[in-house]
Amino acid sequence: MSIKKNPFHHSNRHQGQYDFERLRQSTPSLTPFISLNQHGQTSIDFADPLAVKTLNAAILKTDYGITEWDIPDGQLCPPIPGRADYIHYLADLLRQSHQGKLPKKQRLTVLDIGTGASGIYPLLGVAEYGWHFVASDINADSLSNVQKILDSNPASSSQITLRLQHDPNTIFNNIIAPDDWFDLTMCNPPFHGSLAEAQEGTQRKWNNLSKKFTNDSATPVLNFGGQGAELWCLGGELAFIERMIKESTALSGRCFWFTCLVSKSANLAPLKVILKRVGVQEQREIAMAQGNKQSRFLAWTFLTPVQQTGWRKLRW
Repeated sequence: MSIKKNPFHHSNRHQGQYDFERLRQSTPSLTPFISLNQHGQTSIDFADPLAVKTLNAAILKTDYGITEWDIPDGQLCPPIPGRADYIHYLADLLRQSHQGKLPKKQRLTVLDIGTGASGIYPLLGVAEYGWHFVASDINADSLSNVQKILDSNPASSSQITLRLQHDPNTIFNNIIAPDDWFDLTMCNPPFHGSLAEAQEGTQRKWNNLSKKFTNDSATPVLNFGGQGAELWCLGGELAFIERMIKESTALSGRCFWFTCLVSKSANLAPLKVILKRVGVQEQREIAMAQGNKQSRFLAWTFLTPVQQTGWRKLRW
């Protein structure tokens, strides 16, 4: 399948090349990282973790009004354009479920599973659509960092609630309270099945960035970072999403759309079989073509057409 250049969602702010001059003016600390690449274009060294993190901070400040964004060294540093696409395609999913109209933003609530130290999905979702978020993670330090970001951004802080998952073997349990109702859930799951597999993925990406990596060299730092549960879990992406699907059955009436990114296309077929087995009313595969990368997420709902109508009347 051929993929067009910059085929981001039409609502995505990040079409074409980054405006580095505009970003530099907003965030002067980006200036030392800007140079001409081998094609004579203004850019940064995307193999440099600090350059990538500074670029992210500049984008969030310039385009979304989010200030003082930072993450600890080594934590997953999310590429903003791709993360924004997930948010915009979720908005499309809601429109398709509501006669082409977005539900009332003051009531719409989203659960972000594994928000990480960046809190990127809630921050973007609030900035773009004014949604309310519950952001969960198994790492208390990651949530503490998100709280620091929120403390500097009170407009976002009032719409984002942080919850710590104390049991790494569960996803929804312990997070969803008895009086919670979610219009959407979202998740960017760990996709490797072991630490060794994650390190191999790091090496491949490092080589793609034209950096040498030999058995004698120190383990390289991945430019977009990532540690522990951010990158791998036992059984990998397939096992994680299977567990998510099975847990969602106990919350079938408490959420309209459950969704989850699926990095590996080979996992789609078995996951769709699992969804059918647990008795979902509807499932969808939403494709997102991003630059040279093909991404997608699965969405499923247990609500019958009658229940969906009732949900729209009560909440939307």
